[in-house]
Amino acid sequence: MLDCLAVGLGGFIGSVGRYLMGKIPIKNPTSFPVNTFLINIAGVFIIGCIVALAGKNNNISTRIILFLKVGICGGFTTFSTFSLETSELIKSGDTFTALVYVIASVVLGVFAVILPQCIIR
Repeated sequence: MLDCLAVGLGGFIGSVGRYLMGKIPIKNPTSFPVNTFLINIAGVFIIGCIVALAGKNNNISTRIILFLKVGICGGFTTFSTFSLETSELIKSGDTFTALVYVIASVVLGVFAVILPQCIIR
């Protein structure tokens, strides 16, 4: 039960953080969904840091890891919004931007989650 509370509290923090970051006005002359892209890349970088630090320090509570990884990062990043924005780009005929968004999100996302694990040893 305490694990669920840790995840729920982390999810609340991550979701509110995601909402507030999504409100930051970014000058964007294109249809590329910059806010969601930056939120997701930041989130995967943070989860990579958490995994690297947890792997380096076995004394970190599993509940703290759940709070940070599943709660905060899970609430902060958003696959559903990414998918919706991609489908909207395709529906509006902006298939090239949709393709760039998908490829950049996956490639940079994987790179961003691996990078801290290479740096923090």
